[in-house]
Amino acid sequence: MRTKYFRLRLALAAAIALTLPLMAPHAAAQTTPKPGSIHGLVNDPTGAPVKGGTVSMYPGGLTSPTEEAKYTFPVGDDGTYKGTGVAPGSYTVVYREANTPKDKVVDQFDNVKIVSGQDTEQNFDMSRPAYLAKMTPEQRKQIEQMKEKNQAILKENAKIKNLNADLHTARSDDAAGNYAAAAALMQKDAGIMPDASVLWVELGIAQRGEKDWNDAVTSLQKGIALDKASKKPHPDLQGSANNSLGESLASLGKYPEAQAAYDAAAQEDPSQAAMYYTNEAIMMDRFGQVDATVAAADKAIAANPNNPIPYYLKGKALINKATVDPKTQKIIAPPGCREAYEKYLQLAPNGQFAPDAKAVVQEMGQTQSTAYNAGKKKKH
Repeated sequence: MRTKYFRLRLALAAAIALTLPLMAPHAAAQTTPKPGSIHGLVNDPTGAPVKGGTVSMYPGGLTSPTEEAKYTFPVGDDGTYKGTGVAPGSYTVVYREANTPKDKVVDQFDNVKIVSGQDTEQNFDMSRPAYLAKMTPEQRKQIEQMKEKNQAILKENAKIKNLNADLHTARSDDAAGNYAAAAALMQKDAGIMPDASVLWVELGIAQRGEKDWNDAVTSLQKGIALDKASKKPHPDLQGSANNSLGESLASLGKYPEAQAAYDAAAQEDPSQAAMYYTNEAIMMDRFGQVDATVAAADKAIAANPNNPIPYYLKGKALINKATVDPKTQKIIAPPGCREAYEKYLQLAPNGQFAPDAKAVVQEMGQTQSTAYNAGKKKKH
């Protein structure tokens, strides 16, 4: 969250941080053989940590604008710095940004004591009243405006963090079959952030799990539309949403619409096209849509020729169009049917549907290859 926070902050804070003339107080240096250390945090006038720059130390104070620092330590991206091996004594400690001229400083503290063998904390809090008092009224107004914006960003980030936690919970509930709990959580969150496409998609997935088909269709279509209209659409989200939409539409008997949803899933997320088309074939088979099953199986086979399931589904659908020879009482299968069953057996000789596929092939009067028999090896 910090990275996003810094990115959203206006560059104004760095620009209006005061560039002060160097001051040169006089303090007597002390010597001791045992060094100390120093550390701290550098905040800009809005109170946010700065990114980068240096902290320099001048023993006894500055005597000239171009005096070389005895110690210089880098400030990290999180606004922190640390220096070791510092000789005990009194120092002027200054913070400069990367582009600050050598004879200028952004912030400065005088008479900072380094004690023998001890660590000293010296923060540069440019939101302190004494620092802000040196700014013009217009600069202070701009700082206040930035603070308000930063607070709004922090509040929004906190809300997003909570919603992400709820998404994780809802997905766990879906995986465990607790669809009602997942749906209730996503319904609540979609009300809080109605423009978040992922919340509507997850709500639709939970409603699909509850077999609340109409509500699932509504939620999934809304999530897809929101994601398509966003500045940065998510193809994997749209693929998953259309996959669930296809199942919901098929369950409502809207088969052409379901086919279109599965096609959209494969188009949006081509890397998962084979899975989406296989799911389409399963759904079309479940509802007895013979031609649609064959069409979906052919698409799944084209996407992944090594998946046995689409071959079985294709053969199972085509066998519905088979006829029986009145003389021999053997099955006369339509073109492609036997080939689909045999390809399934080739890829999955011990598969879940292998006994059924073998029985159908036998009914067709075909001699089975020994390659289809579980536990047997092909002869060469």
